[in-house]
Amino acid sequence: MEAVLNYIAGFLSDITTLVTSALIVGSAGIMIFFERKYPYTKGQKFFREGFFNDLVLYTIVQSYVLGLIIGELIKFIDNQTGIQRLQLLADTPVWLIVLGSLIIHDFYIYWFHRWMHNNKYLWRLHEAHHSTKDVDWLSGSRSHAFEIMINQTIEFAPFILLGAPAEAAVIKGAISAIWGMWIHSNIDVNTGKLQYFINGPEMHRWHHSDKVDEAYNMNYATKFAFWDYLFGTVYFPGREKPKWYGIPVEFPRNFVKQFFFAFRRFSDEG
Repeated sequence: MEAVLNYIAGFLSDITTLVTSALIVGSAGIMIFFERKYPYTKGQKFFREGFFNDLVLYTIVQSYVLGLIIGELIKFIDNQTGIQRLQLLADTPVWLIVLGSLIIHDFYIYWFHRWMHNNKYLWRLHEAHHSTKDVDWLSGSRSHAFEIMINQTIEFAPFILLGAPAEAAVIKGAISAIWGMWIHSNIDVNTGKLQYFINGPEMHRWHHSDKVDEAYNMNYATKFAFWDYLFGTVYFPGREKPKWYGIPVEFPRNFVKQFFFAFRRFSDEG
């Protein structure tokens, strides 16, 4: 009977993976359509600088390799603690686990994100994410490997170590992927008062702006905009739009050089 239950659980997990994967690809297609139809920044190219670098090397290759590494890290933690055998979340409804993770992890991301902007060592890891000069649905995938390792280990370790159903982690991962595309998308939207609660491109694109002193180190929230309102880090000048994006240093175009650029000497910045 146990073998049958394990098979059913695995089957359901596979179905969830297929459905969420289709949702991610479908969401990307929808955002690309609306970027072309209603662009936030008019004239921005689809195949902008670094497009294939971000799509192939960051989104596909790096994500796959880091997934394997993060899995081994979580396995190591479990081998040292044995916490997974307690199955603390095994009987908790999937929807409740996902909702709880969305709120708790987003609170963590707000503060870690804010720390990365205010610590010169962590900023070196985070600046890769800000290096693109054309912000679009794909820009969120450009993040340094070490930043991803930290954040996704913290994001997914609780699911596995606490014995949550596999589909909970799959659903949470899909939500994070879609939301990441959404807040960076080049879509001109006006969500009105919903922007006080839900983060979107209206606010987050200001976070990537360059040459706007007031917007520097503001709008750290990822999913829930209320963290910025609550902790006083909002910059949202209505329907005004930023004109420039990027960082004030010349960032390498090569993926390998981008990785090692984070470890350059501070004296090299002049």
